[in-house]
Amino acid sequence: MTYRIRNATPADAGVILRFITELAVYEKAGHEVEATVDTIVASLFGAGSVTRAVICETDMGEPAGFAVWFLSYSTWQARNGLYLEDLYVTPEHRRAGLGTMLLRHLARVAVEEGCGRFEWSVLDWNLPAIRVYEAIGAEPQTEWTRYRLSGEKLKQFAAG
Repeated sequence: MTYRIRNATPADAGVILRFITELAVYEKAGHEVEATVDTIVASLFGAGSVTRAVICETDMGEPAGFAVWFLSYSTWQARNGLYLEDLYVTPEHRRAGLGTMLLRHLARVAVEEGCGRFEWSVLDWNLPAIRVYEAIGAEPQTEWTRYRLSGEKLKQFAAG
């Protein structure tokens, strides 16, 4: 079977939502998905969107995976970076090299757009993904601890 990667369109919002939900369930966080087809269309394809997505599909047009990313910024480099928010390959298409194919596609985007780095996060228990990342030469950034404000805590802090 052969695969291709193409830019996602608003017509892909349902597939993207399915992939987001499947990924969240895999990551034991399915209950946290708030996205809908409408919010995906607005956030990925609406005016002012800073996020992009690609779909990986079979030669028969069957969606097999996706990636969503946005540009970040490094003050030290004074250059944009590419931050991979999500990458997912359906179980029936895993072990066919699609994860690496999607990562290489995004690496090319980063190079073409003059990005100084390509970064992402991975759950510490996701050993299959970690093995892929290490196999392509990616290095964990263990000296940084990621922090997050969300939901009610974000609203409370913002309100002062």
